[in-house]
Amino acid sequence: MTETETNTYDVVVLGAGPVGENVADRTRAAGLTTAVVESELVGGECSYWACMPSKALLRPVIARADARRVPGLRQSVQGPLDAAAVLAHRDYYTSNWTDDGQVGWLDSIGAALYRGHGRLTGPRTVTVTGPDGAEHVLTARQAVAVCTGSRAALPALPGLDAVKPWTSREATSSKTVPGRLIVIGGGVVATEMATVWQALGSQVTLLVRGKGLLPRMEPFAGELIAEALTEAGADVRTGTSVESVTRENGTVVAVTGTGDRIEADEILFATGRAPRTDDIGLETIGLDPGSWLPVDDSLRVDGHDWLYAVGDVNHRALLTHQGKYQARIAGAAIAARATGETLLAEPWGAHAATADHAAVPQVVFTDPEAAAVGLSLAEAEQAGHRVKAVDVDLSTVAGAGLYADGYQGRARMVVDVEEEILRGVTLVGPGVGELIHSATIAVAGQVPVSRLWHAVPSYPTISEVWLRLLEAYRDA
Repeated sequence: MTETETNTYDVVVLGAGPVGENVADRTRAAGLTTAVVESELVGGECSYWACMPSKALLRPVIARADARRVPGLRQSVQGPLDAAAVLAHRDYYTSNWTDDGQVGWLDSIGAALYRGHGRLTGPRTVTVTGPDGAEHVLTARQAVAVCTGSRAALPALPGLDAVKPWTSREATSSKTVPGRLIVIGGGVVATEMATVWQALGSQVTLLVRGKGLLPRMEPFAGELIAEALTEAGADVRTGTSVESVTRENGTVVAVTGTGDRIEADEILFATGRAPRTDDIGLETIGLDPGSWLPVDDSLRVDGHDWLYAVGDVNHRALLTHQGKYQARIAGAAIAARATGETLLAEPWGAHAATADHAAVPQVVFTDPEAAAVGLSLAEAEQAGHRVKAVDVDLSTVAGAGLYADGYQGRARMVVDVEEEILRGVTLVGPGVGELIHSATIAVAGQVPVSRLWHAVPSYPTISEVWLRLLEAYRDA
């Protein structure tokens, strides 16, 4: 007979990815006892199958591309990448899929770790079934935070399971380079993984149902990346649906809506995400299993004063850094409510995740990079703002020319003409990922355009694009 152990904590965190870790960090800093439950590796998707491995794979690709644009250096980097070394570099940054370091960090903040599958079994109660079958019933005095993240969503194609398709997990952890790879999708995972595997030696075919890549960014972002992928040798097909997928004698065969038959060694579906809430006991508290969890700006689930949903599960902004931001807000809100402090829930207050609505930044680590924060022109107009967009060719900035011969890129600033603040900024070009935080500060800080004139960009850097954008707005 399996023995059941019962323990009580102030806070129980379900999921030990970056989001759950940050909730625990904030609640422990506030003096609240905290338990963290994890069914896989402490560190979660980001550490082992997403952000860290994908960027470790992309860094050599982007560095080589940049070096090939520099006189005196390009001839030294014309050969192929050392695929084995790139994959080993990736393995290093995933700690070879072990979580000892992350567990040590949890220990250092005084959080209790429970390994196993955790399920809600009623209000404020989580039951953890450990690898050995032992059960631990955890009761939360103050709050339960669901931080279970999301998983890859696969389409309902007959026989797809038998094909054993790649998802983002396999794409970032593969030990070998496929000779031919089909990538289905046009978003961040699709474009980044197409960039990686094409550079490592795969022949990539990218099939996109929609009109272009990166549909949530300004249209020119996807256009420039599609051009670059095509120039690198990838076959990019937009407006293309996949009707069937089979694996015949080890070869994947995809048939498109127009009847084209495409063969490959592997196929990656990068077609969206689904919440990891299907088996966490939501039904025991009146919520639907497998659903996204709507929350207020303090990340508290609607209708449940003790339940928080932080990170991907609330469907506000499926990005690691944004989930960590939410975790800091949620942890502070839990602590404030636990101690009776006044909740600062007004926009941009200490307990309100306002940036989720107005200032979400993102970098796509393709070649060229694409970076954006806030609203696109279309989003700003749909939200009812009176806006004007101004564009600048990044190649006209002196720093861009020094960065790379033949630099190609574009920048857009979306200005609210009534309030004279920025609603959004988009940058596309080599190296622009390191520029986006200045844009994030301008958007999140609602810095008036008149004050931005006094933020003098250093010469000659690519950041001088800020001056060019302000000049374009003044002269428009």
